[in-house]
Amino acid sequence: MISVGNLSLRYGKRVLFEDVNVKFSPGNCYGVIGANGAGKSTFLKILSGEIDPSTGSVSITPGERMSVLKQNHFEFDEYPVLQTVIMGNKKLYQIMEEKDAIYAKPDFNDADGERVGELEGLFAEMEGWNAESDAAGLLSDLGVKEEFHTKLMGELSGKEKVRVLLAQALFGNPDSLLLDEPTNDLDVETITWLENFLADFQNTVIVVSHDRHFLDAVCTHVADIDFGKITLYTGNYSFWYESSQLALRQRGDQNKKVEDKRKELQDFIERFSANASKSRQATSRKKLLEKLVVDEIQPSTRKYPGIIFTPNRDCGDQILRVEVLSKKLDDGTVLFNDVTFTLDKGDKVAILSKDHLAITSFFQIIAGEEQHSGGEFAWGQTITRSYLPNENHHFFTADYNLVDWLRQFSTEKDETYIRGFLGKMLFSGEEVFKKSNVLSGGEKVRCMVSRMMLTNANCLLLDEPTNHLDLETIEAFNNALKDWKHIAIFSSHDHTFTQSIANRIIELTPKGCIDKRMTYDEYLEDDRVKEQRAAMYGSALAR
Repeated sequence: MISVGNLSLRYGKRVLFEDVNVKFSPGNCYGVIGANGAGKSTFLKILSGEIDPSTGSVSITPGERMSVLKQNHFEFDEYPVLQTVIMGNKKLYQIMEEKDAIYAKPDFNDADGERVGELEGLFAEMEGWNAESDAAGLLSDLGVKEEFHTKLMGELSGKEKVRVLLAQALFGNPDSLLLDEPTNDLDVETITWLENFLADFQNTVIVVSHDRHFLDAVCTHVADIDFGKITLYTGNYSFWYESSQLALRQRGDQNKKVEDKRKELQDFIERFSANASKSRQATSRKKLLEKLVVDEIQPSTRKYPGIIFTPNRDCGDQILRVEVLSKKLDDGTVLFNDVTFTLDKGDKVAILSKDHLAITSFFQIIAGEEQHSGGEFAWGQTITRSYLPNENHHFFTADYNLVDWLRQFSTEKDETYIRGFLGKMLFSGEEVFKKSNVLSGGEKVRCMVSRMMLTNANCLLLDEPTNHLDLETIEAFNNALKDWKHIAIFSSHDHTFTQSIANRIIELTPKGCIDKRMTYDEYLEDDRVKEQRAAMYGSALAR
């Protein structure tokens, strides 16, 4: 168990946490949520001992081991991959090192014999003989091929290092596990494996993630950071979000009787309890929800952006025609080839690929910002496009304030008009005079969305629109696109975003494209699609 008592953290006049008192119990997975800057990652660093609080304490049950997903991808560059994973269990690794050092001594004496006997006993108790095979199994499950197991960490790519560090955190069945954005740079197959691993994990998990599908799959509780406090709620992220929104609506309905409100909340809890039966954590989560008292549900104080796309005109019959389109890099690498499709009214298309460079190149090509290697494409005369690129740094090099930054993209120059669009994305008051070249990643994306709303386009091109955004903005973006009746072509690593929006899936491969009118979940489960993907990718599909 991890107990936090009277914890506070201050940086000068800024108070990040104040008098936090929470307990994290074994058998539960806690999803830490909060707006950007609320202190989610900082809280995990306090729990791990990396940062000292201003006041208060963190205590862990004596003898228990905490494991943390490392964020420094260069920390283990001089170590072999397999050894790096085993280092996740510090005590076991220290025993192995000391044991090997004694055996390597040329002048082995009686004292060495006694000590190595003690170490061998501890090694056996900790099942050290299985360490290498267990570490290798974790690596393989996380998509790290056996040929990389003996290489140095410094020889691996960034994405491969992420998987090794995740294996290190999971290794050896730790008593408590702290994970900060564990799904970053993982493909859908690996995320699914991690979801199942954590659902079966019997100890304490505390995780920060912006992946709502992941939080829903693994979390039994939500730890909500708001106003310097941390409040624990039973249930996964969707339960927390929908219940807080329901409570907010009820608070605004002054005419509704108290008993009617309680009945509505109780019905809501029962519905979510029933839905919990679909989860691997079904039994425990259902029991937790059934015990929930309706008065525990509180409205969220979060602010959600107002993302509203309003096209000037409807789309005509001719939207986008793509014929045998291909893209090859200068070194001969084929990103995609023989891509052919025609868009129809109401299409909301998720673009997939094993290589995200292929997706970004595809968006840049159809947006008119990059040349293709072969084939052709044509937009219909009635189509107006608005493009949200994956990389936006070149939009923010000048030191404009936000009003002037957005004004350059608008035909209407009035400041009140411009401020209205910034306000929808939660830039208000003096914030609109912040310089555009010092914005955070999330603030830049919100500015780019303001720019999109100005265009009144009827076709949205969105390359990873949820990158850098907090959960509140992701929810608002998600809801806006669910309501969107026109054309959207997008890519996203956010499973819930893709599943709830796309009615068509197009996957780009070096051997052609797969084009299916179905939801994302249907696409992932369809046996015929799996056969097509295997034929398109060959051995590459096996990671």
